[in-house]
Amino acid sequence: MKLWDKGTNEVSKEIETYTVGRDRELDLLLASFDVYGSMAHAAMLESIDLLTKEEHAQLQTELKNILGVIEAGQFIIEDDIEDVHSQVELLLTRKLGDAGKKIHSGRSRNDQVLVDLRLFTRHEIQTMTELVEELFTTLNDLSRKHKEVLMPGYTHLQVAMPSSFGLWFGAYAESLTDDLQLLLAAYRIVNQNPLGSGAGYGSSFPLDRKMTTELLGFEDLSYNVVYAQMSRGKVEKSVSFAMSSIAATLSRMSMDICLYNSQNFGFLKLPTEMTTGSSIMPHKKNPDVFELIRAKMNKLQSLSNEVTLITTNLPSGYHRDMQTIKETFLPAFTELKSTLEVCTFAMKNIEVKTDIIDDPKYNDLFSVEEVNRLVNQGVPFRDAYIQVGKAIEAGGSTLSKEVNHTHLGSIGNPANDEIADKLENVLKGFEFVKANSAIAKLIGR
Repeated sequence: MKLWDKGTNEVSKEIETYTVGRDRELDLLLASFDVYGSMAHAAMLESIDLLTKEEHAQLQTELKNILGVIEAGQFIIEDDIEDVHSQVELLLTRKLGDAGKKIHSGRSRNDQVLVDLRLFTRHEIQTMTELVEELFTTLNDLSRKHKEVLMPGYTHLQVAMPSSFGLWFGAYAESLTDDLQLLLAAYRIVNQNPLGSGAGYGSSFPLDRKMTTELLGFEDLSYNVVYAQMSRGKVEKSVSFAMSSIAATLSRMSMDICLYNSQNFGFLKLPTEMTTGSSIMPHKKNPDVFELIRAKMNKLQSLSNEVTLITTNLPSGYHRDMQTIKETFLPAFTELKSTLEVCTFAMKNIEVKTDIIDDPKYNDLFSVEEVNRLVNQGVPFRDAYIQVGKAIEAGGSTLSKEVNHTHLGSIGNPANDEIADKLENVLKGFEFVKANSAIAKLIGR
């Protein structure tokens, strides 16, 4: 069954196989959201007298039945059916006859795909946000716990100044707050209703687009019907960019861990059950999980560029090019979510070495502390800098390993409460409660 089939033409099997691509496989991810959109659309059609009350009631009952099949994991797209939209309509038509055929009134597969993707993406953003929050809490708690444990700070991979595990864990916690700012911006772009834009030029039916917006819990509309279609690809690019920011944070942290876990650094230790061995070297304990996090997150960062390249220089209106975006966009959520989960698990089990700075190779780490001590005694900074530098070059200097950092965001004051407040303020911007309540009301739960 094809929603566009008029019964007058037959597409060759080779062309059909190529053009359908992975739609039937990937559309299973959209199935429940297609039902939500259809329920809202049917309610709207009844309100403008394109469905009778009886037909609407029948459609809602059968759509709920289909949703139950989907949630039970038993929904399939039949072999000769093109996509999820065709399958849902076919099931309605088989059961309800003409009422099932009427549900596509005032709707195109174009805006049907748009609303499915936005509802799916909105749901995935909520899950990702919750996972980021869990990882943030883990990192911020580790920052508090290890606030006093010093470690070397590096610039140019050269020993630079004293740092602490409190700062190191806290840095990645705060990085996640900015990542969520980008995700919030993407969420606001996603959370606009495209339903009613049809094939990109609206409908002569008096569609109530504000009604479907309310029923589906969207914050606003994509008002202009041409722009609603142009947003295909733009939405995915915005979300992909936000996801790539999270991925960059996870990749960089994983690189640090791989480095710090190595014998040459020895700052961190991974429990044996979190490492793998070598087929030839019996002493090896490899940080494979963080190497794979690094690789997968680096790969994910290419997604926004891929979407950009697919959509660059396309004219307005719908083009089949957009279908190819689904093939990497939809699976990316699973990749990022599983990585956030394993990263949180791993960070909860990581072990910190507490005597790192006792190693003589870190003696020069405290040179700036010595300069600052002299400045506090009245020596001009540049003179103190030269004096300490000459003493180090001459050899034999002994620098105090005491640090006295008190300002906000420093070793002695890593601002864990303030960073937690920062996260909380970002989380308030997401309208998850409104969206979830609307869907629950729509499906009668």
